[in-house]
Amino acid sequence: MESLEQIKARVEAAVPGSKIDIVINPGPSQQSSLLIDNEHATAVARFLRIDPALRLDFCSNATGVDWLDRTVKKTVKVKKVIDGVEKEVDETQEEFFPGYLEAVYHLYSMTHKHGPVVIRMRTADRADGARLPSLTPVWRSAEFQEREIFDLYGIRFDGHPDLRRILMWDEFVDHPMRKDYRDPDDYEYEPTPHDEVLERAKQHYAARPQLDGAENITAQK
Repeated sequence: MESLEQIKARVEAAVPGSKIDIVINPGPSQQSSLLIDNEHATAVARFLRIDPALRLDFCSNATGVDWLDRTVKKTVKVKKVIDGVEKEVDETQEEFFPGYLEAVYHLYSMTHKHGPVVIRMRTADRADGARLPSLTPVWRSAEFQEREIFDLYGIRFDGHPDLRRILMWDEFVDHPMRKDYRDPDDYEYEPTPHDEVLERAKQHYAARPQLDGAENITAQK
């Protein structure tokens, strides 16, 4: 199979205006990926599926990733005048990166029996209603998995044929895979609270007066 650099070059040539970046994975798998721009995502996905050399006809997995706001410290060398003499010294600088959400897809070719090629899309921020184009029209196997990403991370997929919750109940508020999500003390709408959830919920029950023996018997009748 072609390298990511070759795939990137051919995609950008085949889909005018598209912008592809290679995201390096420094982990043990070294499974780098292609970050595709949202505007041309559907056209890029179709190219990856129908291109004769690639034929990435199967999406095996789609998942979400939550990146919080972060500040990265780095050491740089700067020139400063110290005691009248210009010297090169180390200085620590901070760079702020605003948070965002990602959808990541693992693609394989059943025709050529190669892969995976990993592609990802990135939202502008982590705000409610963050949106990405749906790739379900290209890979039908992404349908339930994009619903799961929507349910757990809150990404809304434009063009999805049936975007609704798949794991949490309809009345549930928030998205439990967000890194800043906090469990509430009381799951107001949980159909069957149990174990620790039930014990926390009991703390919110209205206080009931204690009945003495006679009142208890009368109440039971």
